[in-house]
Amino acid sequence: MAGKFLAVLLPLLLCLAGLVGLLLLFIPTRDVREPPAFKYGIVLDAGSSHTAMFVYKWPADKENDTGIVSQHSMCDVQGGGISSYAEDPPGAGQSLVDCLNQAMQDVPKERHSVTPLYLGATAGMRLLNLTSPAASDSVLSSVTDTLSQYPFDFRGARILSGQDEGVFGWVTANYLLENFIKYGWVGQWIRPRQGTVGAMDLGGASTQITFETASQTEDPANEVKLQLYGQSYRVYTHSFLCYGRDQILKRLLAGVLQAFSAFYYTVDFLQKVMKLPVTSPGELGTAANALCKESWVKLLERAPSQQARLADYCASATFVYQLLVQGYKFDDRTFPSIAFQKKAGDTSIGWALGYMLNLTNMIPPDQRNFRKGTDYGSWVVLILLFILVILVALAMLFCFARSSKSQSAI
Repeated sequence: MAGKFLAVLLPLLLCLAGLVGLLLLFIPTRDVREPPAFKYGIVLDAGSSHTAMFVYKWPADKENDTGIVSQHSMCDVQGGGISSYAEDPPGAGQSLVDCLNQAMQDVPKERHSVTPLYLGATAGMRLLNLTSPAASDSVLSSVTDTLSQYPFDFRGARILSGQDEGVFGWVTANYLLENFIKYGWVGQWIRPRQGTVGAMDLGGASTQITFETASQTEDPANEVKLQLYGQSYRVYTHSFLCYGRDQILKRLLAGVLQAFSAFYYTVDFLQKVMKLPVTSPGELGTAANALCKESWVKLLERAPSQQARLADYCASATFVYQLLVQGYKFDDRTFPSIAFQKKAGDTSIGWALGYMLNLTNMIPPDQRNFRKGTDYGSWVVLILLFILVILVALAMLFCFARSSKSQSAI
């Protein structure tokens, strides 16, 4: 009895397998794209007070010609900004070596030759270029020589305009807030319906304010048009050279009155160290006044680790108050909309990421690679194989049925 059962079960299973195989082969299929490799880009943010290196990465196949960029790593260059090497230009290039060596490790070796490397210098070099063009050229030549020695695709070292710095900072802030594009829960890239936010940047030597505008600006020099993720943006931006934190302090010391981070560090000190609220213009003014009245001894007790900058916080807080309230005219209604931030997630807020996002528009995407489950010839062979399996199974069942009938007749 068991033998008869197995004799019927085997061909039935073969027949079932053949039918399932045929059904799977006839299900509509499409080409499957292989997971993309990553591209990398390196931006050196040569600020007035220091230089920071950011390594970014994005999928090699891009969304509407703009990379979905994330910060891979960063490195703070030791010492002052490259503009501080006006009397020792070779030192400017040498100061970058440690961070560049780190980049050699952070970027996969096989990607070195195709990884673009940029250096953008901001207000410190803009000032040096105004006061001593020869020294400025020597410093840029030094960093160019150093950067050219590395196996990356060096695209140049240049001084950014104030408009560039403001616009790219605006791009960074809105990108990190997912105002341009975001990855939806359904697994697709979508464009949010909310608008963009404005951005204010308080650096060591300049300050910028940037926001999207629907109307044409009075001064064309303050208007920039951008194309990101298939969308067009008209942006107003204005840079105030010599109104950065360090420049204001120098002017104070001379006889009168550092980036998103200068806003952030000043307000953070008022809130976390001084334990004072800063949610309105009035509270900011009161907090600045209270800080300036605090004795040096008590300040040291509150923040012993910040002794090097303690003397500057009174002037910085006063300037931030004057800039926001008297300069930019924020009031009780609009002030709460300001967010003082240094980072969003694991990514630093500043112009460097926006610069990288814009530059990826000019970097061609990798050729997309596709793979098929089977080619046409193999598909035909599999169909014939499954048909053969079904025929063999049916033949086995037929033979078993005839054998059973013969035995019954006897």
